[in-house]
Amino acid sequence: MADTDQRAATSTGVWIGPIVFAGVMMIILGFFHGFQGFVALFNDGFYAVRENGLAVHIDYTAWAWTHLIVGTIVLVAGFCVLLGQVWARVVGVIVAVLSIVVNAGFLAAAPAWTTIMIALDILVIWALTFHGREVRPEGGIGGLP
Repeated sequence: MADTDQRAATSTGVWIGPIVFAGVMMIILGFFHGFQGFVALFNDGFYAVRENGLAVHIDYTAWAWTHLIVGTIVLVAGFCVLLGQVWARVVGVIVAVLSIVVNAGFLAAAPAWTTIMIALDILVIWALTFHGREVRPEGGIGGLP
C-alpha cells in the first residue's frame, strides 16, 4: 500500500512545476499591474499616447486604479494557487483573462510592456488549465503538506 502511495506522489510530482510557475507568475503579474498603476497615477506623461489614443478613452487616473485593483486580485489569486486551493485555479484563469482584457485596452500606452504581460497571462492560463489537476484541497500542491 505504501508503495502505491509513493508511486502516485512521484507521478504527479513532475507536473507540479507548471502550477508553481502559474502561481509565481500571477504574483509577479500582480506586482507588474501595481507598478503600471502607480506610474499611471503619478506620471501621466510617461506613456506613449494621450488618454484619447487608448482603446478605451478614460483618463490615466482611472486606468491607474483599474491596474491597482486588478493587480491586487491577481496577486491574491496567485498566492491561493500556491497554497493549493482548488477554487484558485478557476479564479486564476478568470483573473488572467481579465488581465488580458485590461492590458489589451492599455496596449497603445505601453506596447512592449503590455504585450509581455499578455504573453505571461496566456502562459498562466495554459499552466492552470492543463496542469491544474495536481492541486488537491487536502494536501496542497501535489499532495505536499
